[in-house]
Amino acid sequence: MKLFDVYPRYDVEMVKAEGVFLWDSNNHKYLDLYGGHGVISIGHTHPVYVDRLKSQLGKMAFYSNSVNIPVQESFAEELTKFSGYADYKVFLCNSGAEANENALKLASFYTGKRRVIAFKGSFHGRTSATLAVTDNPKLSSALNRSTFPVDFLELNRTDQLRQAFEKEDICAVIVEGIQGVGGLDAPSPAFLKQLSETCQQKGVLLILDEIQSGYGRTGKFFAHQYAGIQPDIITMAKGMGNGFPMAGLLIHPKIKPWHGMLGTTFGGNPLACTAGLAVLKVLRQDAVLKNVLEVNKFLMNKLKEINQIKQIKGKGLMLGVEFDFPIREIRQTLLFKHKIFTGSSADPNLLRILPPLTISKKQIALFPAALKQILS
Repeated sequence: MKLFDVYPRYDVEMVKAEGVFLWDSNNHKYLDLYGGHGVISIGHTHPVYVDRLKSQLGKMAFYSNSVNIPVQESFAEELTKFSGYADYKVFLCNSGAEANENALKLASFYTGKRRVIAFKGSFHGRTSATLAVTDNPKLSSALNRSTFPVDFLELNRTDQLRQAFEKEDICAVIVEGIQGVGGLDAPSPAFLKQLSETCQQKGVLLILDEIQSGYGRTGKFFAHQYAGIQPDIITMAKGMGNGFPMAGLLIHPKIKPWHGMLGTTFGGNPLACTAGLAVLKVLRQDAVLKNVLEVNKFLMNKLKEINQIKQIKGKGLMLGVEFDFPIREIRQTLLFKHKIFTGSSADPNLLRILPPLTISKKQIALFPAALKQILS
């Protein structure tokens, strides 16, 4: 192998994808309940997505942010309207880590401070600043340790929050709408409200990492909208481009830009923005957020029939199915016998479910049926 071997891989070679299904090189068909880490939002090779990308590719694939790019402006307008953040500004980049890196830098620019509050179980990326706020020291090299002071708190502990805010040098709090890699734990609506109020009182910026939990995955555009708050910065990626590399920040209007403050070569390129517009069009015209809620209700009722399940975490189609035992063998049996892709997390007992948001009840019903058979 000539690739730098950093990924544990299943011995499966995928060659085709359509909707919620994948096909391997032996023409076996798989149900995709993982969406490539929750990236596939409107389904594989959706015709609106494919047609728009083909059309844009025939016109212009790329130019830098040194010129006006009309499709970029169209995307920003559609995104801010649909998401409920019409007065926020958009900065576009390429990956979730890059989005969070820029969000942290922006908070430090705005406040002039450098301490960050993050949470246990968090995962925000693999770049230098994002690793500093990720609760997994194994991923950090000597180069990026102790980049800036970070206090890790337990989710939903208001006593720890009060104590942490006694420090005067805090620039930002960063929290996931629902923890992905960490195991589907989430800040409660009450905790988010208190967090938002405290940040406003103290002049600290609240960053909501919606990279996995955003873009309709929970049934609202962003998971934090269940709490009725408006953070200062929201980071996005994953389902934003349905597989095309794309990420971004929604930025409160009180944060004023200056030329050179942030920058990117590839961020907001014509192909990425075309992919993003296609995703927003399908989410809107096909009432995909409504589908997420309906499929969630159906799946939850089916999973409640399985006694071995300890609890189900998450919202919408970002779910963690927890057992009292490791799920490694279940995942392998689902994949190799039942041809169903699922995900794992930092919790070895938790099966992670992140299907395309367009999945139907009939399609997702294959999953609880297979689980029942495996556990019987």
